[in-house]
Amino acid sequence: MQTIQPARIRPNASVDALPTAPSPEGPGAADGVIRGQALIFWDPKVPGRKLDAIDTDQITPSTDCISESLERLDERWKAGSFRYLMPDFRERVARGQNFIVAGDRFAIGSSREMSPAGLKGVGEEAGHEVVIVCGAAMGDIFRRNALNLGLHVLQSRAAVEDAQEGDTFRFDPATRTLTNETRGKTYAPAPLTPQEEQIRRSGGIIAVGRREFAGSVRTTPRIVWPDERTARGLTSTEQIFWSHRVDKDADVRPGATLRVYADLLPASDGTAPFSIHT
Repeated sequence: MQTIQPARIRPNASVDALPTAPSPEGPGAADGVIRGQALIFWDPKVPGRKLDAIDTDQITPSTDCISESLERLDERWKAGSFRYLMPDFRERVARGQNFIVAGDRFAIGSSREMSPAGLKGVGEEAGHEVVIVCGAAMGDIFRRNALNLGLHVLQSRAAVEDAQEGDTFRFDPATRTLTNETRGKTYAPAPLTPQEEQIRRSGGIIAVGRREFAGSVRTTPRIVWPDERTARGLTSTEQIFWSHRVDKDADVRPGATLRVYADLLPASDGTAPFSIHT
């Protein structure tokens, strides 16, 4: 029988030495202003127009969607970022061009987490935070994956249309306000859903996990099933969530975000090592 147990750390590791992530309220967290220059994807067939329909295979070719080892977990994802569409992408981000500007339907295609993870990694290795600025109809799965990983994504056609090479952008994560300082214009990107906004403000699920993992090692899971009266007001699925809540006072309702003790976590062979290791 599957038994829920506290989180475990690797042999010879110490809880006190576990990696941590900054608090959303602390320095360098979600309220830190991001500045940088535009990195624009132009349409080679239509001069002056930004490129539409950049798909995830162009962001990260399938041959780069692999991990060679835990030590080099995201190296191929970073190396493959826009490998054919913009071969010098990594070098340009390193020079401070960390605001990626593209047209409509950015990141359509397959649901590969390697794409936002690779883009975020390219920025981090250069000491910059990457921000995606695109037009309408961004790929839904990419957007959610990006938010989960702490990568900022903004949809604003006006900002895309106004952007030119060399423009300096400023993004305030606290208000999601985007400013083109070169053009003297400010934009309000398309709003996120309440759930997406909650994830964004947390810094992403990996940041949350790093903040909470030490506590999960020290805490013994406690599963408490609802009494008969409470159970009558819950579906079978809701009863399972109710009993597995970490916060026993959390409200179980449609649309709520809950922390739960998990019996089993299914994952793909492509992303599970990344999730587990980070």
